[in-house]
Amino acid sequence: MKQGIPKIDAFLDRAVAWQAEIRKLRTILLGCGLDEALKWGKPCYSVDGRNVAIIQPFKACCALMFFKGVLLDDTHGLLRSQGENTQSALRLEFTSEASIKKTIVQSYVRQAIVIEREGRRAPFPAKDELTLPEELTRALARDRRLDTAFRALTPGRQRGYVLHFAGAKKTETRSARIEKCIPAILAGKGLQDR
Repeated sequence: MKQGIPKIDAFLDRAVAWQAEIRKLRTILLGCGLDEALKWGKPCYSVDGRNVAIIQPFKACCALMFFKGVLLDDTHGLLRSQGENTQSALRLEFTSEASIKKTIVQSYVRQAIVIEREGRRAPFPAKDELTLPEELTRALARDRRLDTAFRALTPGRQRGYVLHFAGAKKTETRSARIEKCIPAILAGKGLQDR
């Protein structure tokens, strides 16, 4: 069994909810030989330097999200979607420590390890052209530097911003979100990179 890292110990000490569930999942993941790191503020597990799974404490559940979940054979019918804008990640959801069945979790983790070691890639649907909100189109037309910086972002970062901006119902809110994000876009950062 791999040894855990102090950053995750500190994360667990600060955790208000799902502490027992996170500890149990951590033990299972380390027992499968995965390396542990704190990424995106959460316990993340990898093999050969490639991310396999991340523990996600939510309000309603504690989840174990597999980055390439769509490639897993869901023999137990337990994998759930991350959300409508997620393309390859799927997760197991737990509402109590007792709901975490070690052998079942291990079976999913072992599959995910094999997928990573084989270098398999998740199939992504053909990319549609991003439909930019009007407010973003106007902002890019007004500021050539902003337009160049936005176009230089990775497709995923562009998509993240577009979803964030378009998610607002009012034009004022969309415009305010764009203005707030301009410094990060100019710095080449994504919405989650701040």
